[in-house]
Amino acid sequence: MPPVTKNLIIINFIVWVAMILFSSKFGDAMIRYGGLHYIGASDFNIAQIILYMFMHSTQGIAHLFFNMFTLFMFGITLERVLGSKRFLFYYLSCGIGAALVQEGVWAMMIDSFVNKNAEMYLAEVAHANNMSMAAINSSISPLQLAQLRDAVENWLVTIGASGAIYGVLLAFGMIFPNRPLYLMFVPVPIKAKWMVIGYGLIELGLGMGSANDGVAHFAHLGGMIFGFFILLYWKHKHIIGRDGFY
Repeated sequence: MPPVTKNLIIINFIVWVAMILFSSKFGDAMIRYGGLHYIGASDFNIAQIILYMFMHSTQGIAHLFFNMFTLFMFGITLERVLGSKRFLFYYLSCGIGAALVQEGVWAMMIDSFVNKNAEMYLAEVAHANNMSMAAINSSISPLQLAQLRDAVENWLVTIGASGAIYGVLLAFGMIFPNRPLYLMFVPVPIKAKWMVIGYGLIELGLGMGSANDGVAHFAHLGGMIFGFFILLYWKHKHIIGRDGFY
């Protein structure tokens, strides 16, 4: 296994194990510092645009396993073709691009998200204290409202390497467009280019449909978008051949 693919897999597994082992003491702190937050939230820091892609859900192994399995399946070939340095640059760039797209999506929906969730929180407070919403709204100060808004903004957080992984899938589909791939339970091969297009359309549909599944679909698309423009630039510079091959 080439070094970058191998080390990326190892690092992701080490971070995941550490998140499990230290979850009782440092779990919240790790997510607060390393998970990607909304840029306007108090918990945001610039290192998160890189750190978030090395963190995965500890609710099970599926999130980590499928990302790393995909990296193993396609990253080995891509790293051998692109070279280790260029492959690492591409992988990290797609992950950062995914973070930037996710930030843009959050920026467009932040006001409605904050208003909806703040209202729900205040309604719960009113119910718990047997007060009306009018009484709650009249008693809360501007400072308390600002603190509530910041708390709600900090609820927006995403982790995982999926944005970078979708960039890897795109690169494989563009560099090896006619390579046959087999999907589980599908008995016929599918050309890589059609599989990548299919994945992209699914993510677009889920994102536009506001799928309430806790998955950052637009971040996945962001990884593919940034990867697409990097690959176009490399083709322009004749780093990648006209038909996708070197």
